[in-house]
Amino acid sequence: MEDKRELALRAWCELQTGVTQPTLEVVSGDASFRRYFRATNGRESLIAVDCPPDKEPMEPFLAVAEAYRDAGVTVPEVVAADTEHGFMLQSDFGQILLLSKLHERNARQFYGDALAALPHIMDVTKTRLGALPKFDQALLERELGLFKDWLLGTHLNVEWQPDDERIWTRFCDIMINNTLAQPQVGVHRDYHSRNLMLLNDDRIGIIDFQDAVVGPITYDAVSLLRDCYIEWPDELVDELSNTLRQRLIDSNRLAAQTDEAQWQQWFDLMGMQRHTKAAGIFARLAHRDKKPGYLQDVPRTLGYLERISQRYTDLNEYNVWLNERVLPAWEQQ
Repeated sequence: MEDKRELALRAWCELQTGVTQPTLEVVSGDASFRRYFRATNGRESLIAVDCPPDKEPMEPFLAVAEAYRDAGVTVPEVVAADTEHGFMLQSDFGQILLLSKLHERNARQFYGDALAALPHIMDVTKTRLGALPKFDQALLERELGLFKDWLLGTHLNVEWQPDDERIWTRFCDIMINNTLAQPQVGVHRDYHSRNLMLLNDDRIGIIDFQDAVVGPITYDAVSLLRDCYIEWPDELVDELSNTLRQRLIDSNRLAAQTDEAQWQQWFDLMGMQRHTKAAGIFARLAHRDKKPGYLQDVPRTLGYLERISQRYTDLNEYNVWLNERVLPAWEQQ
């Protein structure tokens, strides 16, 4: 049954296209307040977006879309937009998520194509609205805090002890220092297989980029290669990651003296920061937003944290804490 906003969106689409719209076909909702529907202009399919202005302002999306397009990034074309009411029509990238087509035989090819777009994304550090927000210490602290507040607190009811606080604070310091130490570039900030579309000509189309920031150079690469929704062998991930490092050096986007070990540490710890945030967000989606399906992806993020923390002596105590305090609580819940 259509709600008031959906009815208003349909009427607006009819005004923009001059075509009577049947009941809008739901494409998806995502982890935000945005909703997506399939509409038509009488010749081709379009995507109608409901973006409530009091919850999801549309201007950042429009500005980043324009900047990405100018930089050669494959993003949907905005056909019409009403920022006051939060309605938008954009070109339709189809229904094939990269996630649905990935398997061992094509992973190198598809990930190679997706990684090839990152240098262009990295070049976008400002839009017509001004400089992109910085991925600064305050934002990092808020993101890391989601794990403590929502996963450990709300979902697992872990009774917080002084030792927990000491180990947690040390872990957060390592994550923040690693992030801020890296070269700062344009970052999509949610670059993974559910936000990449496989187009009819086998190009990869990129969506959901409205939260773009200026941040660490490994962020989007680790979001893609250590995806919260699909997992690959470390050997393949490390190989693809290092191929990107070399491409960035060759294109003068990364200092030539950035060796493989330095890049690997940036990449590994950046992934841990992201998976910490993601596990917290999945718990928040389940409890605050009544979307419990996201909890099924928490074990993968915890698995990454446990496995990658074994690589670094600075994280030995954290790894023990994870195995003694967090993983047993997850198993018991």
